[in-house]
Amino acid sequence: MQVLSTRTAHFTDSVIRRMTRISSRYGAVNLSQGFPDFDPPQAILDRLAQTAGENVHQYSVTWGAQNFREALAEKQSRFMGRPIDPDGEITVTCGSTEAMMAAMMTVANPGDKVIVFSPFYENYGADTILSGAEPIYVPLTPPEFRFDPEALEDAFRRRPKALVLCNPSNPCGRVFTREELEIIAALAAKYDAYVITDEVYEHIVYAPHRHIYFAALPGMWERTISCSSLSKTYSITGWRLGYTIAPAEISERIKKVHDFLTVGAAAPLQEAVIPGLRFGQDYYDELLAKYTRKRELFLKGLDDLGLSHTVPEGAYYVLLDISRYGYDSDLQFCEMLARDIGVGAVPGSSFFREPVNHLIRLHFAKRDETLLEALNRLEGLKKL
Repeated sequence: MQVLSTRTAHFTDSVIRRMTRISSRYGAVNLSQGFPDFDPPQAILDRLAQTAGENVHQYSVTWGAQNFREALAEKQSRFMGRPIDPDGEITVTCGSTEAMMAAMMTVANPGDKVIVFSPFYENYGADTILSGAEPIYVPLTPPEFRFDPEALEDAFRRRPKALVLCNPSNPCGRVFTREELEIIAALAAKYDAYVITDEVYEHIVYAPHRHIYFAALPGMWERTISCSSLSKTYSITGWRLGYTIAPAEISERIKKVHDFLTVGAAAPLQEAVIPGLRFGQDYYDELLAKYTRKRELFLKGLDDLGLSHTVPEGAYYVLLDISRYGYDSDLQFCEMLARDIGVGAVPGSSFFREPVNHLIRLHFAKRDETLLEALNRLEGLKKL
């Protein structure tokens, strides 16, 4: 038999999704894969029920239903501070996962280099490799997870085709400052690189921090592909509705890639979520207030247990330091945690290029009672 593709031999399956399966096996409270256990907004659910009797069950336009793109363009124009053309500048994808893959395949040729900050969401390295490109990892230094501008320019000196920017960052919860974004922008312009952003947590940013869209920086619209999804904003991670926003000439390429990857996102779900896209500012204020309360509840619980952890500036993830427990493998620790303590987590090593084995990721996008149950179970760590 001939050898299978070599490009798929250099990474594993998703450790995040694997930990969900392990959590299910042991009946653990799943704080590994980042999805809520509470319902989406009622207006979206009501519209979903209505779509069952409507003629929206066949293919929509490949790059997104017209009314969906128009509603999304109106929303994002308001938040990004520039008019977005629903016909020329938006491509609707099957989640932000496909958005990132389509963006990477649009930008990168085999042999190109792509800068990825470490820690990183696990798909970024895989996307780069599947595109035939080579990732260049630049560390974000704990505990504040800031980058060294000189180290970043060293990476740019290798003439990368693009940089991947997750902001707010998964897994470390970092929200990049305007000063940091301007450093990245200046280097992208100096070395003529694209920037592919993952901004799926754009509406979950804790005071006093604020989200700045990279494409809104002076001179950056032309070289930025903004990727996001509706999963986290409207608590519909299973709907797989994502999108890219980019200049028309770039979007035309993305549409071609997207068409041959997935054809199109689910037509009934595009229709059902439109009421959410038309929510006023009060919805986003309450979403942030909800996650702010959950962050306070969960971090206080970890503090009461004497567990050392990061404090996220955005998103809903916490990195927990497990150094005291004497495990050489954070994966083995997470398997033990699910089996013996009853809480699912993700080993931090799956996010770092560096040899980091003393951190695990937990998330708090759960009902208060779920978080309290998880904290109650984590008391079992005292026995270790």
